[in-house]
Amino acid sequence: MTITIHATGDAAEAVDRVVPQLVTDMVASGITALNPTLWGPDAESEAAKRLGWTEAVVVSAPLVDEIAALREELAAKGVDHVVLAGMGGSSLAPEVITRTYGVELTVLDATEPGQVLTALEDRLDRTVLVVSSKSGSTVETASQRKTFEQAFREAGIDPVERIVVVTDPGSPLDEQARAAGYRVFNADPNIGGRYSALSAFGLVPSGLAGADIAELLAEADAVTVELAQDRSDNPGLVLGAVLAGTSPLRDKIAIVADGTHIVGFADWAEQLIAESTGKQGRGLLPVVLGTGAPELSAGLDDLQVVRLVGSADETRDVAPGEVEISGSLGGQIMVWEYAVAIAGRLLDINPFDQPDVESAKIATRGLLDDRPEPVAPVFSAEGVEVRALGLEVGDSLSSAVTALLSELGGDGYVSIQAYVDRVANPQLEELRDVLAARAQRPVTFGWGPRFLHSTGQYHKGGPANGVFLQITQVPAKDLSIPDSPFTFGELVQAQAGGDAKVLAEHGRPVLTLTVSDVAAALPALRAALR
Repeated sequence: MTITIHATGDAAEAVDRVVPQLVTDMVASGITALNPTLWGPDAESEAAKRLGWTEAVVVSAPLVDEIAALREELAAKGVDHVVLAGMGGSSLAPEVITRTYGVELTVLDATEPGQVLTALEDRLDRTVLVVSSKSGSTVETASQRKTFEQAFREAGIDPVERIVVVTDPGSPLDEQARAAGYRVFNADPNIGGRYSALSAFGLVPSGLAGADIAELLAEADAVTVELAQDRSDNPGLVLGAVLAGTSPLRDKIAIVADGTHIVGFADWAEQLIAESTGKQGRGLLPVVLGTGAPELSAGLDDLQVVRLVGSADETRDVAPGEVEISGSLGGQIMVWEYAVAIAGRLLDINPFDQPDVESAKIATRGLLDDRPEPVAPVFSAEGVEVRALGLEVGDSLSSAVTALLSELGGDGYVSIQAYVDRVANPQLEELRDVLAARAQRPVTFGWGPRFLHSTGQYHKGGPANGVFLQITQVPAKDLSIPDSPFTFGELVQAQAGGDAKVLAEHGRPVLTLTVSDVAAALPALRAALR
């Protein structure tokens, strides 16, 4: 299935104006040839070691049989429940792959104790844990691994038989895992995390869960020749122009699943775009929207709508100013990876680094090391504690939200960041549409801490026009982390606090609402946002 893109309005004008220059500059063939100079001298050293994703189909092909053999080996032992411990691209790619193929994968990209406990208590006797981390130093993944190791031992199960590691060759995790006797899959070290969907990071958990990864790679392979050619109909060049070539720049990218068979693709594309482009005060803000989202009818001149549709229909009328794209999952992954790399060139930034992701990690570590006394709330109302940085919030939930929105400029956006158990509280996402209807500006929704490894880069490194609403949860039950001086509850609290601190240091206002019972507080939250 080929990739088809229909563009109208400013997006079509951008394609007509920008793509010919990209063809002349031989950008498509240059990416395929691993040319690191395409993004300027400042990006050259990083780009030189981050273009392996263009060869992922060939490099990953030998993994298919190896993964299938391990799946059969585990199944013969009655092990058929796959849990993935990973963050950012390491979790979002397997999530979209397995959801699209309709197979079960428990994605554990959380530090909220309730969500971790739910994973631990679900069929542990039939569980294999896939630990995915390029280095193994990611605090969330390392904590999850240690917790499962202990749980396996306490259940009389040898962790060596139940833990599979995906990491870069020679990484600290690689050395530790091999020394412990774990099964290890090495990924191509020349692929960054957000570009790793078709590497071992995307394929191992997906294949063990039962997804047809051979078909996925075949879909990607079917578009690789097309993507390598310097032609005006190259879908990577076309989509790159759509994303970053409009004039004036429509720098809010609304991604709408509207008939596509691919499940959850917008969440994967969100992290690819935001972490790749949000830096040096520039970037593209991806906004994941449903078909009824208020932004789609608000007439926002800085919002570019991209709809993921089910099939190419030449007779279908594309809404004025919008873009429609259709194709297979493997094909879409390759096209969007090319397009985002091209968008980085058009924006004159390095799409392969993430300089501001580390700042939140440093702030988190500082809070875990120092253990300061909790900051007292400004006030409490209706079961919600209210704290703020860079805001005067009044004495009610309504006045606090009003104060936050008063900082929202005409080119700004609102980010809702929910550090809560997303498995137990999916209904919290409905607050996004509620707030968008009021703000009449783009509103993003991210589950913490997973968004820290994706859109977190944009929030701190991109344009300084965001306002931030944190929703945090007091855990009903905490969970210790083996061989760690802090618990999961303390970790997630430090992650929220650390990120709020860094955002405030960057001049971004932050309103934090803390609840004990998410479901009980939801009506009050909904009313305050409305």
